[in-house]
Amino acid sequence: MTDIMATEKENVIEMIKELPEDATIDDIIYHLYVKKKIQIGIDQLDQGKGIPHEKVMENAKKRLEQWLK
Repeated sequence: MTDIMATEKENVIEMIKELPEDATIDDIIYHLYVKKKIQIGIDQLDQGKGIPHEKVMENAKKRLEQWLK
């Protein structure tokens, strides 16, 4: 329910309102951390800094093959 034009403060307040009533400060900090990391990833993709899916899968396959040896 966040508006594109909403401020970061408004977005954070809305996020906190959506948490369960028994949410702890640690829960809030965790959700803020995840939100920030997701935003960093989106910003990186917008800047063309992403890794193509094919390359990720190729690297994962190589690592798995080494691990299974």
